Amino acid sequence: MIRFKIKEVISEREFLSGKRITQDEISQSTGIHRTTLSKISGQRGYNTTTDNIDKLCRYLGCKVEDLMQYIPDEDILGISGQ
Repeated sequence: MIRFKIKEVISEREFLSGKRITQDEISQSTGIHRTTLSKISGQRGYNTTTDNIDKLCRYLGCKVEDLMQYIPDEDILGISGQ
């Protein structure tokens, strides 16, 4: 499963800049609908387009690997690798 770490990246940017970043601000700057942003950041297993990932990387000044992490299903389900 791919895990999106958008909340973590936003939090880090807020800390470094000293200002709050809202989903509305991101939506207006990237053209990604606010509902889509909510789903990407909060819905487990949400599937989005590479275009949205590109826009988020550009806006947040980060790399793809900063926004996304692969987690094997076994780790999510708590199944041992036996």
